Amino acid sequence: MSVKPLARELRASLAFIERNFNLTKRYWKWEVVFFLYTIANSITMGFIGKGVEAFSGTPVDTNYLILYMLIGSILWGYLSILFEIVAETVAWERWEETIEYTFMAPVRRSTHLLSTCGYAILYGLLRSVVILGIVSFFFDLNLAGANFISAVGILFVASFSFIGLGVVAAILPLISPEKGVQVVHIFQALLLMFSGVYYEIDVLPVWMQNVAKLSPATYALRGMRASILEGQNFSSQWSNIWPLILMGAVLLPAGLKIFSIMEKWAKRKGVLKRSG
Repeated sequence: MSVKPLARELRASLAFIERNFNLTKRYWKWEVVFFLYTIANSITMGFIGKGVEAFSGTPVDTNYLILYMLIGSILWGYLSILFEIVAETVAWERWEETIEYTFMAPVRRSTHLLSTCGYAILYGLLRSVVILGIVSFFFDLNLAGANFISAVGILFVASFSFIGLGVVAAILPLISPEKGVQVVHIFQALLLMFSGVYYEIDVLPVWMQNVAKLSPATYALRGMRASILEGQNFSSQWSNIWPLILMGAVLLPAGLKIFSIMEKWAKRKGVLKRSG
């Protein structure tokens, strides 16, 4: 790609990021509602960890357990935002009645989708940091041994896989205006169940453990917990890193390709304008 087309795509990318920011700003009241829900959910998970000792009647490492639950809750909140913003791109476009204009714009579809992904990453990171700061007021957490550099590295690598899944999920509202968004949330719930967000996947039946090995969230959670709870370095977690790299390398281009195919199908069938 020459310099001029590259500059054009870059300007388009920044424009999509700005538009997503403006959409978030326009519906900021709903963002506050979901933000408060995520905070409440994270605090609840922390108190569940704190209450285990009271229920068991035996001494446990409460700090470890609280952090274990909080990491799962906050990381899932980040990955959910990343997933939902990308997956619901089409639904938002339908709602704003701009989907036809966007799809006719002289911009590569990969630029459109990856720009949305970039905004989702920035927004998700900012949101997660704020949530962690607020939740820390409720618990006396010991993070002295945490390796935050390693945790950020794991989060960065994991993002590509979830972007790929989000792009694949974005196909559902594209081909089914009536029920596509609901199916996205069902898919997300299944991912939550199989990935061990609030428990180790070892407690699952064997067949579910085998399915969990195909989820990038499984390795992201393991890596984040190893970094924060055990202080492990990024380089020592190759068993968690290589599956995330492989899944990202497969899911992201596959998602973009499948979306392109289904976009052509939607245009041919005339379903883009339909809102119900």
